[in-house]
Amino acid sequence: MTRRRLSPEEVELWKKVADTAERLNPDRPHSELPKPKPKPKKAPSFRLPDFQVGTRAGATPPRDDLMPSISEQLGNTPVRMDQKTFGKMRRGKLVPEGRIDLHGMTLDKAHSVLNGFIMRSHAQGKRLVLVITGKGKHRDEGGPIPVRFGVLKHNVPQWLTMPPLSAVVLQVSEAHLSHGGSGAYYVYLRRNR
Repeated sequence: MTRRRLSPEEVELWKKVADTAERLNPDRPHSELPKPKPKPKKAPSFRLPDFQVGTRAGATPPRDDLMPSISEQLGNTPVRMDQKTFGKMRRGKLVPEGRIDLHGMTLDKAHSVLNGFIMRSHAQGKRLVLVITGKGKHRDEGGPIPVRFGVLKHNVPQWLTMPPLSAVVLQVSEAHLSHGGSGAYYVYLRRNR
C-alpha cells in the first residue's frame, strides 16, 4: 500500500490540530509535517534449484543430533596400541581371552561387575577381553527430549576411560560382527608389570 500526499486543506487542518495540542516533550524540536514511513526493504529471494527427473539428490542435510554416536566417538579416539595388532583386532582376527556379559544388569551392578572383571583379567595377564553390553531396547516414551537407547552401551566406554580402569585399559574399540558388533566392545589391556 502506497501513501498518498496530503492535500493543502489537510495540511492546514493538521496545523490547527497540532497548535491546540500540548507537547509531551517541549525540549525536542517539532517538525511541521509527520515524517513518511520508511520504505520496507525487500527480503532476498530464495529460489530452489531446478529439479530434473532422474537426477541424484544433493548433499544430505545436517543431522539434528549434535552428539556423535558411540561408534563415531570410539572411532575418533587415537590408537594407543600397536597399529598392526589394532587392525587385526578390528577385523575380528584376534580371539578374546576373556568375556563378560552385562545383559540385564542395572547400572550399579554392571559397573561393579565390570570393574572386578577388568582388574582380575589384568592381574591374570590377559590382554584382550570382550565386554558384551547389548544394543539396548528402543524405549521412546514420546517425551520432548529424545532418549538414547542402550544405557550400558553408552556408559561402559566412559567407565573404561575413568579411574581405576583407565590405569589398566589401553584401548577400547567396538567389536567385530563375529564377536557381537555394536553390542560389544574389545578392551585391550596394558601389560601386567
